Amino acid sequence: MLAKMMDRPLLISSLIAHAGKWHADTEVVTKTIEGPVHRYDWAAAEVRAKQFAQALQRLGVKFGDRIGTLAWNTYRHVEAYYAIAGIGAVTHTINPRLFPDQLEYVVNHADDQYLVIDLTFVDLVADLLPKAPKVKGVIVFAGKDDMPDVSRLRNPICYEELIAAETGDMDWPSFDDNSAAALCYTSGTTGNPKGAIYAHKSTIVHTLSQIAPDCMALSARDSAMPVVPMFHVNAWGVPYATAAVGSKLVLPGRDLDGKSIYELLTGEKVTFTAAVPTIWMMLLAHMKEVGGKLPDLDRVVIGGSACPRAMMETFQNDYGVNVIHAWGMTEMSPLGTANTPKRKHADLSDTAAVDLQQSAGRPLYGVDMKIVDEAGATLPNDGEATGELKVTGPWIIADYFNIPEKAPAHAEDGWFGTGDVCAIDPDGYIWITDRLKDVIKSGGEWISSIDLENVAVGHPKIAEAAAIGLPHPKWDERPLLVVVRTKDGQDLGKDDVLGYLEGKIAKWWMPDDVAFVDELPHTATGKLSKLQLRARFKDYVLPTA
Repeated sequence: MLAKMMDRPLLISSLIAHAGKWHADTEVVTKTIEGPVHRYDWAAAEVRAKQFAQALQRLGVKFGDRIGTLAWNTYRHVEAYYAIAGIGAVTHTINPRLFPDQLEYVVNHADDQYLVIDLTFVDLVADLLPKAPKVKGVIVFAGKDDMPDVSRLRNPICYEELIAAETGDMDWPSFDDNSAAALCYTSGTTGNPKGAIYAHKSTIVHTLSQIAPDCMALSARDSAMPVVPMFHVNAWGVPYATAAVGSKLVLPGRDLDGKSIYELLTGEKVTFTAAVPTIWMMLLAHMKEVGGKLPDLDRVVIGGSACPRAMMETFQNDYGVNVIHAWGMTEMSPLGTANTPKRKHADLSDTAAVDLQQSAGRPLYGVDMKIVDEAGATLPNDGEATGELKVTGPWIIADYFNIPEKAPAHAEDGWFGTGDVCAIDPDGYIWITDRLKDVIKSGGEWISSIDLENVAVGHPKIAEAAAIGLPHPKWDERPLLVVVRTKDGQDLGKDDVLGYLEGKIAKWWMPDDVAFVDELPHTATGKLSKLQLRARFKDYVLPTA
């Protein structure tokens, strides 16, 4: 027996249609690439998205075609998100920080028909085009007066002139909500990047879970600023979520330094924001320098890599900003968990509450999880047993895009192997100790590089730290701690670091040596690149070895 319900597909276009109709006068604000701040509202955003949709159809873009974007967080990029998916094409967000050969690979592997780019990427794309012969043209996010020298681009098109020729008078088409909507490639730390292709329905379901109180708690009362780039897993879904609830949307463009972020947070009375720890490190350093305050900011989502305890405590104790520690992956659209307390945690002391916040959080509705041992057997959720984390759910990919062989991560039917090593406690909070490939194995025991790093960066003179395992004749591996000093910490020495760690970690976790560097390598998505770090220190001999 079937129910008598209206059969309406869950399409991404419905989000901006809702915002354009019911939150018409709510602002969308952008620090533009050209410089000035641009302001309009959700109603105008939908009209312009429809104009771009009409223009794409006039250019011959068909259902299922991939359209690549190389762009920052701006109002035009938001328009492209909705215009491309709205006509049944696929928004392929391209990370400009990928290596040139990786950029070439993803554009060709996705078979992008057009590239839509910001002004800052004209030269990058011009160098790429000779190796991407199927790209029909390049649409530049700019007005006529701001168009740069585009003589090296193939069929260059001015965005504002393109959409000005259209009326925006159209109805969003309806189609199967299992159709592909967006394509995002992993950062490719080993081998070629792999594509995760998301559906309209999976994106809508992800959005509905994301806006819930136990996740980001977004609402029409928020002024939300996604600092995490729109080329990185759809800015964690925030451009969709803000349309769904009618939040004010603040877009920082390309200026992601501490000063620029601080000015937008305070000037636009931002209540919600999200980014990786590196961004917040720069913001906190700037505020410390100028004596800044955050009177309007209510909560900050920190993900991408583990949030150091010291950063969490600074936000909460010094600035009154609640930290939501979150975890996910490109393959998960990306959200998997969010760290919000349960009713039973209401009376926790401040110290115990932060202890709990060190967890990566508990599963959102729509995600199920388990940990398995090396033989694939499921381990108990007792907070003690550790194993590889596997996940399943409606917004988790069943396989990678356009790769004929089944990926090892999908070896178990219906589950995705994340490669993270963690414990799950009885309340569902996951405690990630490492990546399988990064865990330090010393004398048959595992040392968590993440925990070691998080303790180390609590030192006021340590800006960033990374722990890697190096060969040892007796213990198999022992940890080397690689440290970046703060500007005022240039006198920091090895003994100072080891002395600080004393009593804060298990004795056998103590690094066998400390190396100081000016900066640590990061992946294209801003995460620490242990792969590059291990390559850099492959000939390093520990003093105990």
